[in-house]
Amino acid sequence: MCGVFGVYAAERDVARLTYFGLFALQHRGQESAGIAVSEQGRLTALRDLGLVSQVFDEQKLGGLRGQVAIGHNRYSTTGSSQWANAQPLVQHGRARTVALGHNGNLINVGELRDELREAGVPLGTTSDSELIAALIANDPAPLEDAVANAMRRLEGAYSIVALSEGRLIGFRDPHGFRPLVIGRLHEDWVFASETCALDLVGAELVREVAPGELVVADADGLHATQALEQPER
Repeated sequence: MCGVFGVYAAERDVARLTYFGLFALQHRGQESAGIAVSEQGRLTALRDLGLVSQVFDEQKLGGLRGQVAIGHNRYSTTGSSQWANAQPLVQHGRARTVALGHNGNLINVGELRDELREAGVPLGTTSDSELIAALIANDPAPLEDAVANAMRRLEGAYSIVALSEGRLIGFRDPHGFRPLVIGRLHEDWVFASETCALDLVGAELVREVAPGELVVADADGLHATQALEQPER
């Protein structure tokens, strides 16, 4: 099932907010937990097997500084329960570095994996989430276009939070199989799997991310694009 959380808040302790968000979403996955932060575009991630309260303490949270953060609780589906598959995954690509947390399951994993390997992209996990990060990280197009291009290649269920180039990104498959909501914490933006995470950090629900929608939070606010058309139900 997995839980994802993201926050863009230049003047807040984003790692601590993400910790509390993940704590509220612990019921969505108990195998591993992780947080990635971006400080002036530089990514740092900490992830491990175990519950949120087991993986993080005051010292570790204090070392995760930045303006934007994402977090992930894992319940394994594709890929075994091992440290390499814990998220957020960080992918260093030819175009950019991406940290990504994924809730869902892809059904065209074999095709994507073969394509990336033929292109010389190194892959180090058995998780389908790594493939999504690799597509975005190795696409030379501008970031939002690279995400939209990746979305067009993915088949299956995905609700995703990601960090790249100092921006917080959220996107959802065109069927809307997995949940993803947008919240507001005064002037700051929060993405989460469920509204219970918004409640715990004091954010107000704005709306759901629409199926097939791409949303980006940065210094200029929130930007939304309907990257994929919603199919007829």
